Amino acid sequence: MPGPSSRRVAVVGGGPAGLIAAERLCAAGLAVDLYEAKGSVGRKFLIAGKGGLNLTHSDPPARFAARYREREAAVARWLARFDAAALRDWARGLGVDTYVGSSGRVFPLDRKAAPLLRGWVRRLRDQGVSFHVHHRWTGWAVGGALRFDTPGGERLAAADATVLALGGASWPQLGSDGGWVPLLQARGVDVAPLQPANCGFDIGWSAHLAERHAGAPLKPVVVHWTGPDGAAQSLQGECVLTGTGLEGSVIYAISAQLRELVERDGRAAIALDLAPGRDEATLREALGRPRGGRSLSEHLRRATGLHGAKAALLREVLDGAAMQDPVRLAATIKRLPLRLARPRPVDEAISSAGGVRLEALDDALMTRALPGLFCAGEMLDWEAPTGGYLLTACFASGLVAAEGAIDWLDASPAR
Repeated sequence: MPGPSSRRVAVVGGGPAGLIAAERLCAAGLAVDLYEAKGSVGRKFLIAGKGGLNLTHSDPPARFAARYREREAAVARWLARFDAAALRDWARGLGVDTYVGSSGRVFPLDRKAAPLLRGWVRRLRDQGVSFHVHHRWTGWAVGGALRFDTPGGERLAAADATVLALGGASWPQLGSDGGWVPLLQARGVDVAPLQPANCGFDIGWSAHLAERHAGAPLKPVVVHWTGPDGAAQSLQGECVLTGTGLEGSVIYAISAQLRELVERDGRAAIALDLAPGRDEATLREALGRPRGGRSLSEHLRRATGLHGAKAALLREVLDGAAMQDPVRLAATIKRLPLRLARPRPVDEAISSAGGVRLEALDDALMTRALPGLFCAGEMLDWEAPTGGYLLTACFASGLVAAEGAIDWLDASPAR
């Protein structure tokens, strides 16, 4: 490792983007101070990994980059520097081997986030990164020093370059609350409004449905919708009926399009196929058979296999007469219409869209308005579905920002 430098770089934010930036900066021989508002780093990383840390995805490069939609070209440049394979190699360097699951998602063998994070922080400390927790960034003092709120009062810190990796606005209890937005806007950095991504949506159920079935899984289902471009689309997966609407993996996967439809039209229309794999004619024939003394619920279950929350959804949208009509009932099972009124608030979302517009940054992720200030991670204006794509781009952008800072300092030896 290069010898110590008199130049100091501040990394503000202790998520994956900030940590990988600190690692690269330290490897270049720079003195690195990492500041974190909470009492420990990587909190969202740990929470996200509780159900099994989805580190990245095995998609081929072109398909991987396409997950970032309108930011595909920009994120592809980051991934050219640090892609899914590089991320798996990096984890292996920390003694964490990975495997590809049946869905193509990549996980550590033990599926845990904590051992990976502990090993990473230990290595960063050994490499010389100085950690400063309970330091909430509040902007700049006269003269350019960074300002931090700490338990002991305000602290000022000088830095020759700064990498901000402050997250978006989802899960504010873990530190990502978007409080940085007005600080950057006041300095002329263009920031797109932060919005929920990978989020649930409100529909407005009846009290009966909400009370009886909130939390019930709906699986499998196929979601049909017409995207903002007018193209009819569909996706099979799973979701969960909530007290106010729907959430879950298949909804998260299309949440960007649904959010855009709500913004444009005031609502988003979707249809659920509650019985994938069974065609409408077969359902209609089965429902039309005499039910004898069986109740409608029992007849529905025997004829279609639907019960519980799925059966309740049918009753939510059909009146009593329609529930007795095999033709209308079969058609609704295959295309149950729902109107999404709004996304859930951003502080409930898995991630957030919006942030520092990429047009406000150069290719090295340095702000055009404030030379020497670099931004990385979820605070940038891009979004991706869950599945390892979010985490991979955070790592990649952190590395790009760090290398940008290194190059900028190297090009300015007198600074």
